[in-house]
Amino acid sequence: MLAAADTYVVVLALPAIMSDIGLSLDHLEAATPIISGFLLGYVALLPLLGRLSDIVGRGRVFAGCLLVFAFGSLVTSSAQDLTGAVVGRALQGAGGGGLVPVTLAIVADLWPAGRRGIPLGVVGGVQELGAVLGPLYGAAILSFSTWRLIFWLNLPLTALLGAGFLLSRPAGTEPVRAAADTGVEPVPRSRPRRAPAGAVDLPGTLLLVGTLGLGGLAVAAPGPLADSALWGVLWGPIAGDSAWTTPLALAALVGAALSIAWGLTGDGGAPRLLRFRRLPEIWSRVDGLGGALLAVVLGFVVISFAAADPSRGLVAPAAVVLLPVALVAAAAFAVRETRARAPLLPLGELRDPAAVGALLANLAIGAGLMAALVDVPIFARATAYGSQLGAALVLLRLLAAVPVGAVLGGFLCERLGYRVTTLLGMGLTTAMFVLMGGWTASSLGPGLRLSDPVLAGCGLGFGLAIAPINAAILGAVPAARHGLAAALVVVARMVGMLVGISLLTAIGLHRYYQEATTIPSPAILCPGHPLSCAAYNSLAQLALLDELRTIFLAAAVCTGAAGAIGVAMLRRRGGRDPGAMAAALGA
Repeated sequence: MLAAADTYVVVLALPAIMSDIGLSLDHLEAATPIISGFLLGYVALLPLLGRLSDIVGRGRVFAGCLLVFAFGSLVTSSAQDLTGAVVGRALQGAGGGGLVPVTLAIVADLWPAGRRGIPLGVVGGVQELGAVLGPLYGAAILSFSTWRLIFWLNLPLTALLGAGFLLSRPAGTEPVRAAADTGVEPVPRSRPRRAPAGAVDLPGTLLLVGTLGLGGLAVAAPGPLADSALWGVLWGPIAGDSAWTTPLALAALVGAALSIAWGLTGDGGAPRLLRFRRLPEIWSRVDGLGGALLAVVLGFVVISFAAADPSRGLVAPAAVVLLPVALVAAAAFAVRETRARAPLLPLGELRDPAAVGALLANLAIGAGLMAALVDVPIFARATAYGSQLGAALVLLRLLAAVPVGAVLGGFLCERLGYRVTTLLGMGLTTAMFVLMGGWTASSLGPGLRLSDPVLAGCGLGFGLAIAPINAAILGAVPAARHGLAAALVVVARMVGMLVGISLLTAIGLHRYYQEATTIPSPAILCPGHPLSCAAYNSLAQLALLDELRTIFLAAAVCTGAAGAIGVAMLRRRGGRDPGAMAAALGA
């Protein structure tokens, strides 16, 4: 939920962030890297992090992602320019994004295939609850403080989450040691002795904590200390104006070097918090080269679509370079995976129809979901609400139903099967999008309206599909690939959202331009007062609403396709679908 809330909280805080870092609100496109940087970090490293959790254990990767997320929050909250904000958000995306598949993999490790529906639904519900609470949480903080407090508060929240995780220590956090599943040969017989159980690396711990503390102080530069006559010298650059040459930054760099050196020393019998000597082995086992190539592919695709201006084209101008490079990297990745001893994506294991179906369905769901997230508030502002907060509250009627649907979907998929539950969810969402395609200027507004159950039904349908899709792919791959499989589900949804918003917006804009070309100019409609022509404004609003209705109908096609894919492909491995079995037995 922490990662999901942080994804959506920036929507309301973006104008304040822009103002603080010196960007004009008239140049919203300049702030695009703040959003695309988060998405890049969120998506590009997910497969590698998921696979890493399969190798070294869920707990270590979960803790590492929390640390990266916390440090990214620190950098973002202290940012004084666009570069700092983008770097901070990218780190937040990398850390926060890694938490999602690791959590799903832990659930898959702890529950057998036939009983995963409800826990996966609960996890999905909590995740989607973050999307509901994020904007409200951000609005509440902005009402009495600055946007920086939003990200500062992530630090104690991360500490509490980490402490709770360490105290609980689920059994599923240990790596799955199955050579047959991972494709990795057993460890050789002659291996160094291990450190005694419970041994603590005190020097390594002190070095790491000290390095993080010094680095945090160097980045945060708290005013009372940085501006004081006594302590301010610690933040003063020694050479030039570079922040890297301040005493605190240099001390942090020295601490990092000492931490690395300490991690490289000692044999297997000496306790080491960070075992850097194992990095070559881990890099080989996790297929680091394959992960790097896939990160390039995903990263360049994300940037190409996230930085696009749909009024001018489906992709950003830089896509003429980025997409060909991504294509070359994808080809290199495919060659690498066929030759690697322990491939990141073992294609044989992902050929199961349930795994392929889950990924394809999530691509289509992502496209439909993004249309709702973006265009419902625009419709609200264009017709009934003049403020961003009012429009956000309209969207809340949809988002609030998603976690409810996620939990209900977990319950239903254990009784009706993956296919039926996915069909129910996507059928409901598709029907609601069709109704939204018929909205008029008076459909939204204060008080109870027919649009309220339509929005709630749309969100409920999205939620119903979460558990069966996650359960289908996790049941289709070996336990030693759960982390990777869960990461791919998230990647598919995010890529679907990015590509979908560009494609659907382009379709809607085509409709808008068709209508706009038929509108007479204000000088013809209102020759006496063309600068304030109500008739022209009314016709322009109708053209905008036609655009949004077209997007809603296109989103219905996407969610309908997701439902069809679910019916055709979402079966348990070996065809053991509980719904089908119950029907066959007359249960």
